[in-house]
Parts: sequence; C-alpha cells; structure tokens
Amino acid sequence: MQLNELKRKTPQKGPKRVGRGGGRGKTSGRGTKGQKARAGHSIRPDVREKLKKLPKQRGRGIHGLHTYQTRPEVVNVSLLELSFSTGETVSPAILLERSLIRTRRNALPMVKILGDGTLTKKLTVSGCTVSTAAKEKIEKAGGAVHE
Repeated sequence: MQLNELKRKTPQKGPKRVGRGGGRGKTSGRGTKGQKARAGHSIRPDVREKLKKLPKQRGRGIHGLHTYQTRPEVVNVSLLELSFSTGETVSPAILLERSLIRTRRNALPMVKILGDGTLTKKLTVSGCTVSTAAKEKIEKAGGAVHE
C-alpha cells in the first residue's frame, strides 16, 4: 500500500472551499450573481417561519416571569447552635453582625429559621419567621419565639 492509495474511512464533512485555483475558472462553480455567489454568504435557516406559527404567551409583559416575592435569607438551627450561647436573643440585626446573613440592597433582609440540625441551648428568637420544625426545637430546648 502506497500513501497515494490511502482512502478516508468517513466522507469529508463541511462545505467545499471553492475557487482556490485549478480546474474551476470564472465563477468557480458558484453559478452567477446573487447572495449565494458571494464570499461569506449565509442564508438563515427556515426556523423563523416555524417560530411565527407558535402561539404567543399573552399577558406576561417584558419581565412577566420574574417573581415579586422576596425570598428570605435561610438560617438553620444547627448554625444557631454553633454561633450563639445560652440565653442570647436571635434577631436579623444580630445575625448580620455575626456574618450569618448578608444585606440586600443595603437593607436588612427577611430571615427564616429552618429546623435542620439539633439545638440544646435556650435561645429567644425575635423578628424572624420560623418553620414549625424549628419552632418545636427552640421551644423544646427551653427557648421562645416572638415573630
């Protein structure tokens, strides 16, 4: 077998480079004139016609899928166990001081305490929304919840 006898396993993909000398003169096999005869031509696929046939979603507006409800910052009971000692109060301002939550647009965010983890310390929670599981754990440890 010689090098000139080798053949490709798969056919060559992609457009052929037309008009690079040898065997094709003048229009180089592109026909004559028009968009398809030009270098760098690309005709958009016929997707637009298919998209036009799809029904529009009415009544949504430009930001219609954005939610207006602000989501609270989440703090778990296990984090309170690590960061607070017995008898302390938990509030959004104190959580911000201890870097457990971040400000949103330079304002104090809503805080929700969730019941993931265990709590053994007596804590007083105020100014935060509390899940039912977290409320049970706080009250079981001897603490109180003031929403």
